[in-house]
Amino acid sequence: MASFPGSLNEQDIGKAKFIGELSVPVAPFDQKSGRETWTVAFAPDGSYFAWSQGHRIVRLVPWSKCLTKFSTSHSSEGTNPAGGHQDGDECRVPPAADGPCNHTIDCGDIVWGLAFGSSVPEKQSRCVNIEWHRFKFGQDQLLLATGLNNGRIKIWDVYTGKLLLNLMDHTDIVRDLTFAPDGSLMLVSASRDKTLRVWDLKDDGNMVKVLRGHQSWVYCSAFSPDSSTLCSVGAGKAVFLWNMDDYSLVRKLEGHHNDVVSCEFSPDGALLVTASYDTRVIVWDPYKGTILLEQGHLFPPPSPIFAGGANDRWVRSVSFCHDGRHIASIADDRLLRFWSIEEKAPQAIAGLASGLSCAFSTDGTVLAAGTRDGSVLFWACPRSTPPLQHLCRMALRRLMSTQQVEALVIPTPLCDYLAYRVL
Repeated sequence: MASFPGSLNEQDIGKAKFIGELSVPVAPFDQKSGRETWTVAFAPDGSYFAWSQGHRIVRLVPWSKCLTKFSTSHSSEGTNPAGGHQDGDECRVPPAADGPCNHTIDCGDIVWGLAFGSSVPEKQSRCVNIEWHRFKFGQDQLLLATGLNNGRIKIWDVYTGKLLLNLMDHTDIVRDLTFAPDGSLMLVSASRDKTLRVWDLKDDGNMVKVLRGHQSWVYCSAFSPDSSTLCSVGAGKAVFLWNMDDYSLVRKLEGHHNDVVSCEFSPDGALLVTASYDTRVIVWDPYKGTILLEQGHLFPPPSPIFAGGANDRWVRSVSFCHDGRHIASIADDRLLRFWSIEEKAPQAIAGLASGLSCAFSTDGTVLAAGTRDGSVLFWACPRSTPPLQHLCRMALRRLMSTQQVEALVIPTPLCDYLAYRVL
């Protein structure tokens, strides 16, 4: 039984609404390959959903068709997760003649990381020699990067399912991938070889920089919304912030007591959320490196010496909703939690055995969660009308750092609200 802050218990918290499931077909796969769904991802434009369903296979499914299938299924089957789609029947919906198609991609090795990337033509390559390129990525192209067990990164065309590039420089598992959200097609890979590598896909995938600083495995990385800052997390309590203009290390954030395995910025870039094996999710001010909120998965929280070991509450993944108000986390206590940034207790929970990864849909209405058996389950994010003051705060913080907010000649309570010190 999970524990919650204060006198709160599981029965006092709302149940998350289950939507549907994408399951792995029953087939004789190579037993040397794992079946875990280490990563799930939504395309930036909301057109596709991708997940690593294990056994070297990545599935690409048009997201609108998934929603239609889930809606049709629930009208007759109810909302029991056990009644989700089986044997890949979510892909039996025939594609429209001019609509997106399903793709099953064999990556040749276990897939650990996934990331979608789309191009904006006015974002030029950082390469000096741009007279000739093998690939001319256009605005209408959608790419999928896959990080593999053998250290390679494969780049695929989402619309055709064809392999475009094969990037080879890492010497160990590529654990995570992330594209800069500015359309520049700058890709960052995080690896167990203790490095992050920056690739320019507009320069035919040439490697731009190696970021060194982690003393052990790098688990995850995430760009800020304006692509100026990169967060990377890893073993040994590491949380690093990098300036992506000159590739310098800005600061290290201290506060976790065990490996940090997941990170993501809020939509306005004013907040950074990290998840750790120390049973906590921490919400930071990335501009000042201060802790704004801690969301615990074990109460009372373990002391640092116990948080540094096995505790049955390791947090595996965290994701920030696009409404800027909700966070989702997956932990080893077999629960999925939805949090509000205004509360220390979960807003809604759901049972989830062996959860490993999670991601919100582009519009923030649905959360996808990957499991150890290769399947993906979907829940609706708790919905509420955001107050106008929150929308104004997000609009302002997209343009201003915490230091710039503090320099404004405004009342202290307003300054604290804009700086998220009052959530």
